[in-house]
Amino acid sequence: MTAIDLQALKDGDRRALAKAITLVESSRAEHRDRAQEVLEQILPETGNSIRVGISGVPGVGKSTFIEAFGLYLIAQGKRVAVLAVDPSSPIAGGSILGDKTRMEYLSRRQEAFIRPSPASGALGGVAQKTRETMLLCEAAGYDVILVETVGVGQSEYQVAGMVDFFMVLMLPGAGDELQGIKKGILELADSLVINKADGDSALLAKQASRHYTSAMNLLRHTSFWTPRVMTCSALKNDNVDAVWGMIVDYYFQALQAGAFQNKRARQNRDWMRQLLNEMLLQQLTQNPRIKALIPRLEQDVEEGRITPFHAARQLIALL
Repeated sequence: MTAIDLQALKDGDRRALAKAITLVESSRAEHRDRAQEVLEQILPETGNSIRVGISGVPGVGKSTFIEAFGLYLIAQGKRVAVLAVDPSSPIAGGSILGDKTRMEYLSRRQEAFIRPSPASGALGGVAQKTRETMLLCEAAGYDVILVETVGVGQSEYQVAGMVDFFMVLMLPGAGDELQGIKKGILELADSLVINKADGDSALLAKQASRHYTSAMNLLRHTSFWTPRVMTCSALKNDNVDAVWGMIVDYYFQALQAGAFQNKRARQNRDWMRQLLNEMLLQQLTQNPRIKALIPRLEQDVEEGRITPFHAARQLIALL
């Protein structure tokens, strides 16, 4: 892999940024070390964006919303990076990276950068490298970073743990959605945005809005911010500006309450702990004595000769 031109990256060159992300995403040990060197060097240039997580069930219109939202932000003079986290197939290990075709107008814009990142088995379909990719995008001068998640349970928790503002897109029908949405997701959300609020669905969206507002009010939110419920139509470009207005409102309230930097500091600490767990596990499984013992202990556990706790303790004792 050729050297990364750091100056070109900081000047916002998209090719330099793409090369740096490819380096960060590589699983080869020598690439990993080089990627960390690059990240250390660009660290002073990071942290200047607003990071927004966007989730929602398939069919809610995430791509249409992100495209309309991104184009609106560009019209406001912003540079926008979209990190679309694709669920990799656990069978073949590949992923369908179709985001550029799904957002064809946005991907043509010079002020936008769209990067689908294959999750390659990371927990809940969220790429482990997304956080590092965000830092590279910030160093390249992107003002707003949108992290799209696949909406499959665990990935929401991961994305909410790396963004400033977490938004859940909902569909207009107000029947059984409250049964279908996990309480935990509602507690994570800074906002519920009901998309497709147009045509025959406009009335349904209003009803859904009332339902969700009541549901959100039942939850205890300890922070300075009361989560808001909004309706919009990405297809008709209706109320997309109000969604941005809400995020800006959140940003200034968070700054005023001193919560913005605290949240990012806490996220960095949690990230370090997560990496520590992963590195310890990696070191454990690469130890030759442990490697040799694992199959035998697994068989003993499967056949009920020893408890899983006892087996795990034997492996740890070898360290």
